[in-house]
Amino acid sequence: MAGKVKWVTDIEKSVLINNFEKRGWVQVTENEDWNFYWMSVQTIRNVFSVETGYRLSDDQIVNHFPNHYELTRKDLMVKNIKRYRKELEKEGSPLAEKDENGKYLYLDFVPVTYMLPADYNLFVEEFRKSPSSTWIMKPCGKAQGKGIFLINKLSQIKKWSRDSKTSSFVSQSTKEAYVISLYINNPLLIGGRKFDLRLYVLVSTYRPLRCYMYKLGFCRFCTVKYTPSTSELDNMFVHLTNVAIQKHGEDYNHIHGGKWTVSNLRLYLESTRGREVTSKLFDEVHWIIVQSLKAVAPVMNNDKHCFECYGYDIIIDDKLKPWLIEVNASPSLTSSTANDRILKYNLINDTLNIAVPNGEIPDCKWNKSPPKEVLGNYEILYDEELAQGEGADRELRSRSGQSLGPRAGRLRDTGRTVLTTWK
Repeated sequence: MAGKVKWVTDIEKSVLINNFEKRGWVQVTENEDWNFYWMSVQTIRNVFSVETGYRLSDDQIVNHFPNHYELTRKDLMVKNIKRYRKELEKEGSPLAEKDENGKYLYLDFVPVTYMLPADYNLFVEEFRKSPSSTWIMKPCGKAQGKGIFLINKLSQIKKWSRDSKTSSFVSQSTKEAYVISLYINNPLLIGGRKFDLRLYVLVSTYRPLRCYMYKLGFCRFCTVKYTPSTSELDNMFVHLTNVAIQKHGEDYNHIHGGKWTVSNLRLYLESTRGREVTSKLFDEVHWIIVQSLKAVAPVMNNDKHCFECYGYDIIIDDKLKPWLIEVNASPSLTSSTANDRILKYNLINDTLNIAVPNGEIPDCKWNKSPPKEVLGNYEILYDEELAQGEGADRELRSRSGQSLGPRAGRLRDTGRTVLTTWK
């Protein structure tokens, strides 16, 4: 197509701008005609707002779905996953199978979570069943570890209620809504430290669902050795892996930034736990991600002008069970180390190659199914059309041949591994 892509961004990050300039794209202002707008979540609200929004033309694309918050707000993510489980249960799907204690065999991948203030009474009932447990409080609409704290007594919740702007558990529409989740107090430790996984997942369309996993994710480590001791509940350097918090710690390393590549983690686990259990763990991580996307797909506004790159945060416990903690709509593009800068530059480069084929003026009517040569470090994680076409409606098996139920299965598509899930 003739002409150069005209771009706008309200996120002044070099990893973005360098990628646009490398392609010979032309910078314009948001008031001019533009083809590609990499925008913040605040701006996307305005673009699709009934009052201030405007109609996008076929040659314009943006980097968020209009209601991405159905996945990326902590409370809505949990609500949608709970609804998804119930729907599968109603349908009699084998995915919704439970054990003798009533726990989901395959869909138990988010910690027990309640919304506050709305679910306060339900939370109290659950807390009293195991009063020695620790819970983690998070504001629904904040990121980078802001406003998070741990509790192990009901009196702490009552104090928070009094001290917070909510002042009581009456105002359910308050902006300062929180989620409270059972704290994973048995995390897998490496070198005595807690860590989580940050994985990047690109969704090009929700209906049909098509998503890609970026192979170059990383682990984020705490700077202080982990202890479940209640005396350290206030020490966020022990409990929260967010770089925004850890970089202020005395032991923060500015060279490696407390990060490890996912491939290093894989090698470490293969050598300490074995190849088979490691492969099963990563299959389960992929399974969790696909199920979370399937949970929100029915409510997501699948606008043809949109794609989205999510930052998934996963914690692995000491039994090698992965837990979905949260999903970020605007994963940080700030570089804390040289390796970080390279990774994020390549992430944006590969994302643009899929979202804007050949770097040409976009046509949002295209089928959003790029050839595998352009995927770079992405690999297809799930393709709904392909899965249905392959007759994927059957029981999954683990690598060892034993029934895992539907947690991990693989289809071969011209040599590329495709994680498949089905109802």
